[in-house]
Amino acid sequence: MREFFGIGGYERTPEGYLSWQHLLFVTLLLAVMTAAAVILGRRNRGRDMKTAVLPLAVTGILIDVLELSMIVFRCFREGNPWQWLYSLPLFLCSIPLFAIPMAAFTRGRLQEASLDFVAIFGILAAVMGTYGAGNNYGSYPVLGIDNVHSGITHAIAGFASLYILIAGLASMKRKNIWISFSIITVFCGLAYVADILIPYNYMFLMRGDGTPYDIVFDLTGGNPVLYPLTVLLMFFAYIAVYYLIFYLTAGKRRAKAAEKSAD
Repeated sequence: MREFFGIGGYERTPEGYLSWQHLLFVTLLLAVMTAAAVILGRRNRGRDMKTAVLPLAVTGILIDVLELSMIVFRCFREGNPWQWLYSLPLFLCSIPLFAIPMAAFTRGRLQEASLDFVAIFGILAAVMGTYGAGNNYGSYPVLGIDNVHSGITHAIAGFASLYILIAGLASMKRKNIWISFSIITVFCGLAYVADILIPYNYMFLMRGDGTPYDIVFDLTGGNPVLYPLTVLLMFFAYIAVYYLIFYLTAGKRRAKAAEKSAD
């Protein structure tokens, strides 16, 4: 148990990023995530909003409890009460900590925007935080508390995203798109300020740290202005493409439904 929790430091050599252990572990996590989202999403599709958002309420509470517990544990393990400065929820995968509870417990336009935001970024966070997490799986053993916690929380974000889509809770109204742009902009701004003051590498705005962000870092020559700006613009582009794909697929579904009704 001491080795699993990394107390005193891990004695095991990390299996490595993209090792078969890493790929098997995250694939199993995402398989469970997908199965749960499909089963619950299909069961709750068409139900009243209160019933439909119940799984999001449960997962929203769960992901926050797991994250807060891990922050406290890291302070204890490192023997440093200031360790929390390096565990602030200022990564892309941290946004679901706020967005999922908001999607479950708010109402009206705020709920609509929160549901859309989780749908947009939950899957990206799940994939990037599992298959793309070279910083974690290159540093810690696969079956250690750091990677197990990271894998579960990222899978929860992915579950919420898939569930929202399958349950038909995403509205993707054009009037709310600016809210998604605003959230990611504010979040990147806060992360950038924290990166300068602490310093750290929240949202990977300083460097890639062994993740796919390294590609962007190399392309921009690590320029301290151009690199973080490019990362932000990539998020904007991702939101725009997501909306475009959603509208295209929604249009095809409506066309097929119209054909069936005509028959």
